[in-house]
Amino acid sequence: MNIHFYKYQGTGNDFVMLDNRNGNYDAVGIKEIQKICDRRFGIGADGLIKINAHPTLAFEMDYYNSDGSKSFCGNGARCTVAFANLLGINCDSVHFWAIDGQHSATLTEQKVALVMKDVHEIHEIKQDFLLHTGSPHYIEFVENTEQVDVFTRGRAIRDQETFKLEGVNVNFVQIINENELYVRTYERGVEDETLSCGTGVTAAVLAFAYKNKIENSRTINVKTLGGLLEVSFLPKVRGKFEEIQLIGPAIHVFKGEINV
Repeated sequence: MNIHFYKYQGTGNDFVMLDNRNGNYDAVGIKEIQKICDRRFGIGADGLIKINAHPTLAFEMDYYNSDGSKSFCGNGARCTVAFANLLGINCDSVHFWAIDGQHSATLTEQKVALVMKDVHEIHEIKQDFLLHTGSPHYIEFVENTEQVDVFTRGRAIRDQETFKLEGVNVNFVQIINENELYVRTYERGVEDETLSCGTGVTAAVLAFAYKNKIENSRTINVKTLGGLLEVSFLPKVRGKFEEIQLIGPAIHVFKGEINV
């Protein structure tokens, strides 16, 4: 099968994008996705995204991790909005469907502000936190993220019996100041550290707000290995957050064709 693709990245989280609105790439399954995302024998990416037609919304985002598993991806969603705009879909203010339901986003030049799902609970695990921001995330606060062996420690937590079946993303979070964090993430589905994780950055910010009992609307800047993101939110009652937005760049890298 000959596939015409586009490559996008959002703070180093990179994706292969397919325009599947006419169903031409319905047959691209797990085997093909794994080959396409392979960094040595394929294009190379953290995930693959198909833009499908949707009966009532602008489009459907159909996201796959590099191993072929499915989840929601914040940076992937932001890149999908930018890609949809390139395809001629007006994304100045857009509503679309994803695996966790309907989302909305706004696009200004190359910056996408994505509205995330409300978060209704945060679980404390000793000094750490567990919450779901479209994907499950484990949050551990550390003194210095640069000194963390993210692969080894992240994999050890991900392989715990509690998380083994569904898997969990593991985020190591350094507090730089009251308005800035530094986050590194081990991602399930990729099974390695990625340069950035949008749902992980969101989870880290909300865990930080929960831990520090922040009660007012706030925007937190987040440093990742791949660049800078922002997360805004409105705390409600303890452990509940609304009006959550993930904000950052979504960049078209190149386009091409591959035969799989």
